[in-house]
Amino acid sequence: MAKIAVSLIVDEVDFYVQNLFTRFPFQYGIAGLTAMPHLFLRVRMRVERRPIEGVCGEHLPPKWFTKNPDTSFEEDLPDLLRVVTHAADLAKAIGNGRFFFELWQELYQQQAEWAEQEGLAPLLANLGVSMVERALIDGVCRLLQKPFHQVLLDDQLGIDLGLIHEELSGMPIADVVKEEPLQEVMARHTVGLGDTLRVGDLSNEQQIQDGLPISLDQCIEAYGLRYFKIKLRGDLEHDRARLLSLTALFQEMLGDDYQFTIDGNENFKSIAQFIEHWDAYHEDDTLRALMGHLLFVEQPLHRDVALAEDIKQGLSGWVNRPPMIIDESDATLESLPCALELGYNGTSFKSCKGIVKGLANAALLVKQKEAFPEQEWILSGEDLCTVGPLQLLQDLCLMASLGVTHVERNGHHYVKGLSAFPEIMQGQIQAAHTDLYEWRSEGYTSLRLRGGKLSTVSVSAQHFGVGPALSMDQFTPLNDWKVTSILPND
Repeated sequence: MAKIAVSLIVDEVDFYVQNLFTRFPFQYGIAGLTAMPHLFLRVRMRVERRPIEGVCGEHLPPKWFTKNPDTSFEEDLPDLLRVVTHAADLAKAIGNGRFFFELWQELYQQQAEWAEQEGLAPLLANLGVSMVERALIDGVCRLLQKPFHQVLLDDQLGIDLGLIHEELSGMPIADVVKEEPLQEVMARHTVGLGDTLRVGDLSNEQQIQDGLPISLDQCIEAYGLRYFKIKLRGDLEHDRARLLSLTALFQEMLGDDYQFTIDGNENFKSIAQFIEHWDAYHEDDTLRALMGHLLFVEQPLHRDVALAEDIKQGLSGWVNRPPMIIDESDATLESLPCALELGYNGTSFKSCKGIVKGLANAALLVKQKEAFPEQEWILSGEDLCTVGPLQLLQDLCLMASLGVTHVERNGHHYVKGLSAFPEIMQGQIQAAHTDLYEWRSEGYTSLRLRGGKLSTVSVSAQHFGVGPALSMDQFTPLNDWKVTSILPND
């Protein structure tokens, strides 16, 4: 069946929920994450007349898909759920003997048109498309008994890049992936806005007896970290002091053996405003040395202005500027081409923004590297507090296939391993991924991170990253779930 795309029929789509609670708050942008619903999608379909199931999982976090400071999470949640259930209904209506890519094209288009009519942001709308396509890919890989990487090489998803971007016409999807998937990736550790840097600064209330590190110095020692992602608040004096503290810690523990990225968190409303902060950092000898370890800056500009036409002049006129990528602004198929034209260096790959869309973005950057090899083009791996038992594994499988060598991984830091999930499921994941997960003496399975590295050997070998067929019926059906179950008591 090699190099023959498979057709599929979508019969049923179900949703289940598991409440997750963080070990301590994750402060990012305008939000503080302490609890969230983790949504599972299960699709029952027929591929080449044979029944199969596919699954995926996704957080529904506050204030990322839409950063409206005037609404509560309880007010935002209905739209988060509406985009995924609407995409599921579309998949059932569209998925009647079509090839995967044909189904995706129609799903993406109809979801986009519906979202525009409903006044829903494209970034939010694509969450629904992404969850459906991940579950479909999982099902196809399981039916074919092939890992995702091989399914792409054999073109069995039938993805035609030229039908997404004309300039990619004739480019096979195999040109986007590595000949062999990576065997490991470096974990890039998020330093959240509220994270404690040194163990001596932890208050009694912040002490957690779960066997996992809390402060940044503990994490560096426990995991052997060498890659970091530093979040900015947008307050110059606060950010400068924070960067100075981090510089001292890195030098003390790592010497010059570290690299980092900066997450601008959409804090800046203009290039000029960000340049003002950037120049202020470089006025300090210590911070100037720190910036020698910088890889790139992620989404410094607010999504409302990041892709405005005047950004091109600001970027082209900025001498010795750092490499910059978009993240939240990467909302549609047109976002990256626009960003590249304006002068950005690339974008992030996040599963929640779409798999086919992400593969097309990767192809565009391959073309950029061929045309302008002297410039730096970036496809970064970023994390929306990604965790197992499905989401993290599928995401790592993607990163390994694309050859992304370092990936932001923060879910394992803010969420206590797989402890929220049934013990039998924890055992299934650990048994299938002994290189990636381990059983802790405290009584739960957690991520295995050594020398700052995560093994991707097992996720690259197992279907769409996961391996065992996990039962979703042990979780709460979406129709029975109540948001009040994760809200704090008054």
